[in-house]
Amino acid sequence: MKVVEQIKEPIHEEMELFEKKFHDAMSSRVALLNRISHYIVNRKGKQMRPMFVFLVAKMASGGKVNERTYRGASVIELIHTATLVHDDVVDDSNRRRGFFSINALWKNKIAVLVGDYLLSKGLLLSIDHGDFDLLKIISVAVREMSEGELLQIEKARRLDITEEVYYEIIRQKTATLIAACCALGACSVTNDEEEVERMRRFGELIGMAFQIKDDLFDYTDGPIGKPTGIDIKEQKMTLPLIYSLNQADRPKKRWIINSVKNHNKDKVRVRELIAYVKSSGGLEYAEQKMFAFQKEALDILNTYPKTPYRDALELMVNYVIERKK
Repeated sequence: MKVVEQIKEPIHEEMELFEKKFHDAMSSRVALLNRISHYIVNRKGKQMRPMFVFLVAKMASGGKVNERTYRGASVIELIHTATLVHDDVVDDSNRRRGFFSINALWKNKIAVLVGDYLLSKGLLLSIDHGDFDLLKIISVAVREMSEGELLQIEKARRLDITEEVYYEIIRQKTATLIAACCALGACSVTNDEEEVERMRRFGELIGMAFQIKDDLFDYTDGPIGKPTGIDIKEQKMTLPLIYSLNQADRPKKRWIINSVKNHNKDKVRVRELIAYVKSSGGLEYAEQKMFAFQKEALDILNTYPKTPYRDALELMVNYVIERKK
């Protein structure tokens, strides 16, 4: 059995019902919107985010979920989908998970409006049922994701990124949404604020490890989701590169910054830079940090009694680290 199927096993029924509820949540009176929604739903990914919501809810409640759990999972998936649709417009990307993106098929204006529609649907789903605690968790995540993207753009222009700033960028850009999933799962079944915060932190740690793993893919050749060296071409300062820059003497520092700023489209120069990052220990350093985040996440899990839900979450934490793409 594939790892993702193993993770889904204890929430198999919930995920099936969620699919139906999520489809209903996206419905509209506008035929064009329904056509696009249908296209989105039929090309869904692994659905990691709803899985986090249900697994955390069941772990925190001793195996129960409720309507709030389903709404929380639907809201997070609506918001996440909205951000992906908008991202493809911003990045002028024509593909998403191997299929044409919304903007490639229906043009930018429609894609932006669809993203806005999904965002508002998500917010209204919470408001209509008085889930203001869930709404607050989601709204904080949306704000932080926007701030993280803008902080990264600002830093890419000046390339003055420190390790602390890098962690702040990935915490906001990537980790905050997974943190929200775990907080939503807990919040849907308990009023214990400490437990909700503990699960939020758990999700944040997984998100940090996930993003560092993604950054490491930039330095590996293999069947991954993005070509090698793409972060350098996009002038993104990731952890392996930041570490190598910090270890370098002044002439080498100038060469690295010049390579990222002015020669990021030069394939030979990019290959030389990747080789330098590898030889200076950048990958090992980033891996150490990734494993530290993983360990902290597992330590939080181990405060819960052993159940199929905790086991599945442990599998999820390890999958984040061991995945090949």
